[in-house]
Amino acid sequence: MNTKSTETLVGLFVLIGLAALLFLALKAANLASFSTETTYVLNARFDNIGGLKVRAPVRSAGVTVGRVTSITLDPKTFQGVVSMDIRQGFQFPKDSSAKILTSGLLGDQYIGLEPGAEEANLVPGTTITQTQSALVLENLIGQLLFNKAAEAGDAGAKK
Repeated sequence: MNTKSTETLVGLFVLIGLAALLFLALKAANLASFSTETTYVLNARFDNIGGLKVRAPVRSAGVTVGRVTSITLDPKTFQGVVSMDIRQGFQFPKDSSAKILTSGLLGDQYIGLEPGAEEANLVPGTTITQTQSALVLENLIGQLLFNKAAEAGDAGAKK
């Protein structure tokens, strides 16, 4: 009888461990949302969204205030339209801006909201007009190489 209760306890311990690993994996992949807080939708238009993905965090001053819910392409302006769910407890002024930022040098991308100074707040469903697109590392390297080649060409022409 003693071995049966030990086996039961070990089995229970293994099940709790597996549940904890599943919870950790879902949280690390941003697939599990255990918040029941109400949200409202904000939209933003970007010329280039880079590697931004659905479920990416929306942060303000480093605090996660929401999540990206969808990314679409506007067929008329050819801009990326990003929809975000913002938690109801966070209200932002009408003149707030949105930027696509990167966590670390090569980390995941997220949206950073910078509050403005206006008294009136953004209404649910509003599109944020002041945006800054993602910095794409390949474009920056290409510009650097192009500028260096142009400088070398100018230096050779002056001799």
